[in-house]
This record gives sequence, structure tokens and C-alpha cells, in this order.
Amino acid sequence: MPTENSQQILLVMTTITDIDKGKSLARQIIGEQLAACCNIVPGITSVYRWQDELCEEQECLLVMKTVESRFNELSKFISMRHPYETPEIIALPITAGSQEYLSWVTQASS
Repeated sequence: MPTENSQQILLVMTTITDIDKGKSLARQIIGEQLAACCNIVPGITSVYRWQDELCEEQECLLVMKTVESRFNELSKFISMRHPYETPEIIALPITAGSQEYLSWVTQASS
């Protein structure tokens, strides 16, 4: 469901080592208007394979809402400031939602 100016809204996610780094990165992202909102979900456990080794880590999940036209800039911004060598940066389209909220996301991240 694009907003009235036909911008696709995205939900962008990345994981990060801890709450303090998550808050710092979130504040920078919002300060640069690369996203309208960033939720920080602490206390997740990630299990993954990295460099042929099975890993299990405690992390935080950052969930950002932005417009598609800002995704490349947001992705580069996260990559340059992220403590991981290869950070998770994924985006999902938001296909439905409150028109008022989606309009606010468009305005706040444009």
C-alpha cells in the first residue's frame, strides 16, 4: 500500500551486539532522517554459521521504518557504522497499514 505520494514503505532490520550500540546507531539514523522510527528489541538469541563455525550470540534487533527511496543510503550508513564485518541489513515491503502512520513515515524519512 503505497502512500498518497506513491512511496513504498519498507521495514528494515539489522542486528547489533548490544543495547547501547543499538541506541547509538538508532539515534544517528533518526538524526539523519534515514528512517522515521527505529524500534530496538533487546535480548534476542541468534544462531548462525560464520566462517565455517557454529555461533550463538545475544544481540539486539533494530527495526526501522523508512521509504524505499532512502534504503540504499540507509544501508550504506549502517554498514559504515556497524561493528560487524558483514551486518544483516534486510528490507521487507509494508503492504498494508494505517494511512496516517504510513504518511507520517513518508514525511519523517524523506
